[in-house]
Order: sequence, then C-alpha cells, then structure tokens
Amino acid sequence: MKKSYDFSKSVKNPYLQKPKKQLTIRLDEDTIEYFRSLAEQSGIPYQSLMNLYLRDCAAENKKLLLKWAS
Repeated sequence: MKKSYDFSKSVKNPYLQKPKKQLTIRLDEDTIEYFRSLAEQSGIPYQSLMNLYLRDCAAENKKLLLKWAS
C-alpha cells in the first residue's frame, strides 16, 4: 500500500445515492402493521416502503388537512 495517493483526477461516483440518516420516531402499532403488510405484499422492507411513501408526499407537496377541535 502506498503512503499517499493522488486524487486530483478522481471522478465522483455517479451511482452513489444520497446518504440516508437514521432517526427514531414514535409510530402507532397499527400504522407500522399497515406498512409491514404492504411491504410483505410488494416484497420490499417496510422501512424502505415508508421512505418511498414519504418521499412521494414531499415530491408531490402533499399537505395534511388538520382539523383541531375548538
């Protein structure tokens, strides 16, 4: 192994995706079960499915209709 390498002519990896950030959120059991069921049907991990859904919501600029009791 060399002591140093020359990266001046290196090229950025075009296949590298945006890194994901790990976080902890609290979800209702029925919400988790819903996404687990959908994930099982589609054959992908439920956390990936949740990420895809949230990404779609953000891309479509979807908004929740929140009606608070007055």
